[in-house]
Amino acid sequence: MDFEIRADRAPQGRKKLSREREAYSRLVQQGYSNTEACRIVGVDRRTGNKWRNGRFERDRKPVPPIHVVVPASGPCRYLREDERIHIADRLREKATVRAIAAELGRSPSTVSREIRRNRHPDSGACRPHAAQARADARRPRPKPRKITSNQELRDAVQAMLDEKWSPEQICQALRAQFPDRPEMHVVHETVYQALYVQGRGQLRRELAGALRSGRARRKPQRQANRRQPRFTTPMVMISERPAEAEDRALPGHWEGDLIIGKDGKSAIGTLVERATRYVMLLHLPDDHGAEAVLGALTTTVQTLPAHLMRSLTWDQGTGMARHGEFTLATDIPVYFCDPASPWQRGSNENTNGLLRQYFPKGTDLSVHDPAHLTAVADQLNRRPRKTLGWETPAERLHKLLAA
Repeated sequence: MDFEIRADRAPQGRKKLSREREAYSRLVQQGYSNTEACRIVGVDRRTGNKWRNGRFERDRKPVPPIHVVVPASGPCRYLREDERIHIADRLREKATVRAIAAELGRSPSTVSREIRRNRHPDSGACRPHAAQARADARRPRPKPRKITSNQELRDAVQAMLDEKWSPEQICQALRAQFPDRPEMHVVHETVYQALYVQGRGQLRRELAGALRSGRARRKPQRQANRRQPRFTTPMVMISERPAEAEDRALPGHWEGDLIIGKDGKSAIGTLVERATRYVMLLHLPDDHGAEAVLGALTTTVQTLPAHLMRSLTWDQGTGMARHGEFTLATDIPVYFCDPASPWQRGSNENTNGLLRQYFPKGTDLSVHDPAHLTAVADQLNRRPRKTLGWETPAERLHKLLAA
């Protein structure tokens, strides 16, 4: 306590006991009885009863009770007061947790958690009325948001959003940077809520544009449009691809695709290495037909070391109609996915989604020069990735090359 218990408890007359009343309130909320709380604070039991229950005498000013009046719990997933009383009674009868849970129709973990949270700090006995009061006091919404009340945390999240990091990447980075400060730890849903709710004191509204979706509100998931097969010339299917490419054991197996611009008139080629998620972009300013893709793809892969050119997996789009010539020029076999199976190139599909943050759908992609494409690929390769244990693709590629 922050005050000394009075040794002399003789009546003091009309004296305001504001500090004692606050201490009494804290003790009662912790599960102490009226008698115990009054003994510790040093007041009469009748005074404690008036503080706990309120005073409404005819000739004196009314005094409200110390607890905020909250509507009683109704039938819902939360424990009710009568259930808490039943738990306390059955515990005194030495009933097991599973027996109590079966009688109430609740999960044993619910009853166990209730007992653990609301035991008396000294005797260990359950205090159902105090537990109900604490539960009702915790339930009102809305509650203050963590990002709102912590300026340092808000600044850190904003700085990472400016770098176009995802909320999940931000949460992992915060735990790595502040391992011993739980007040700086959040889950990714907290960041999403701060962006979508946009309450006063939350993250800046313009930061919602830093999300890869570019949306400032949630959007229900829709069924993806299925791609129709376009390529019918002889090809080697993905089922014949080496097993080492499937388990991502060795670097050098790539997945490729095109992202298309406005009206289908412009495109950018994408290459993703399966083991490291390393990204390379193809510049296709004027044409994305088979001949243009062949030239850009051949030029790009020839910049790689020989042991990083093992295979290439593509969809059945017409851009790879000249895959035979590509294999002859580079000695890299090309494998094609099954019709309407983009998940067989999962790394590439995921990367294309990330790239849409830089190259939105419905825009002219021919305006981006090779230098800009290199800068975008470099920024993606410096992002920590969950699938790599929060390493960056550049770090993982460097480790593999060194090994």
